[in-house]
Amino acid sequence: MKTILTIAFLSISTVFYGQIDTRIYDIVDDVSAEKLEYYVQNLADFGTRNTFSETESDTRGIGAARRWIKKEFEAISSDCNNCLEVFFQGETVTPDMGSRIPKTAEVKNVVAIQKGIKYPNSYIIMSGDIDSRASDTQDFTTDAPGANDNATGMAGAMEAARVLSQYEFDHSIVYVGLSGEEQGLFGGKFLAEYAKEKGWDIIGVLNNDMIGNIEGLDGVIDNRSFRIFSEAHNPTETDRERQMKRFYGGEVDGASRQLARYVYETTQTYMPEMNPIMIYRLDRFGRGGHHRSFNDLGYPGIRIMEAHENYNQQHQDVRVESGIAYGDVIEHVNFDYVKKLTAVNAISMASLAWAPPAPLEVAIGGIVEPSVRLQWEQENPEDVKGYKVYWRSTTSPTWDHFRYVENVNEITLEGIIIDNFFFGISSVGENGHESVVVFPSKIMR
Repeated sequence: MKTILTIAFLSISTVFYGQIDTRIYDIVDDVSAEKLEYYVQNLADFGTRNTFSETESDTRGIGAARRWIKKEFEAISSDCNNCLEVFFQGETVTPDMGSRIPKTAEVKNVVAIQKGIKYPNSYIIMSGDIDSRASDTQDFTTDAPGANDNATGMAGAMEAARVLSQYEFDHSIVYVGLSGEEQGLFGGKFLAEYAKEKGWDIIGVLNNDMIGNIEGLDGVIDNRSFRIFSEAHNPTETDRERQMKRFYGGEVDGASRQLARYVYETTQTYMPEMNPIMIYRLDRFGRGGHHRSFNDLGYPGIRIMEAHENYNQQHQDVRVESGIAYGDVIEHVNFDYVKKLTAVNAISMASLAWAPPAPLEVAIGGIVEPSVRLQWEQENPEDVKGYKVYWRSTTSPTWDHFRYVENVNEITLEGIIIDNFFFGISSVGENGHESVVVFPSKIMR
């Protein structure tokens, strides 16, 4: 039996509900710039982490790097009573699989899973890339320290594991180093396929790729801003779903975009000194990142990275030419900034992992009516304190208004013209943490 609530509005306003979780501030404080520097220095010291580089040495190449990452994850697990399941995952690539593959090689990801208490098959994933490259991506012998691209993202995932492993969560969290990024996003592809095969319910993927540079070639020095790239729609949606958007909206409201908004709002709440910039694009123009492989299979995924890039320090042999220093070396990394962006990831994952599952089967109605009707289903309703009914102008990038309700799964908002706004629903737990907002996917008649 559905419970229905009707709310009349004299004006569009927000009603605050929720509570600040002081554990989130503790997580921000616990992230260590010194520990991040330790991780990045060790990764850079392997000389090159090219996917096709040395695998037998203990001090140089991709093999040594991934074994060291696995040992670090295992040490973190030891400190939390073996709370992490750590393993290699991957497949073999051959030259016929792409133009950037000069020889057959193993692409191995390093995976560390912190299982959730209530929803162990529900996952939030934070990824960084293990591999690095020189100017020529097929040159696997030249030094390519890859300090910012992407030892910083890998270090962030390791540090997030160290900090968050001290807590228990309802949902599972995966910390992963992905390989083969520079050769065609193979590591992400292999893990996404693994997740699909295992039946993982993925809430979202936070892909971190270059989170350490604050001085851009555009002349800007900025240690507070960062970008969140997100795809507008689900690439696996049907033709019917695309056609519905022509009439009912939602062109910019896919699951990845909602995940980006979640990171934006969590950052604004707990780290207001930071300036998250939502970029309405899958990735940088003409370039790619590992979250794409998850998007391709229908999983929500975003890219988190610095706001201002220095292209002299990306994909370059280490050298000096005409007085310009090229190369991705550790001297260019700002570790206080890496700490901030690692904290952004950690608090977003913690908030999601402490939240109840998102509503299901959200439907909307209100055609030629002076009101809006919404209804939804809920998995495990006993874990839900209430719901936030959100709305925003159709041109606004963020959910700007909400009304909090309890003990209902259908609501009528009187006095709001459905044509002028977009709407969504999130679940709220007893602890105040809420799920990602769900955009309606069905029409009530």
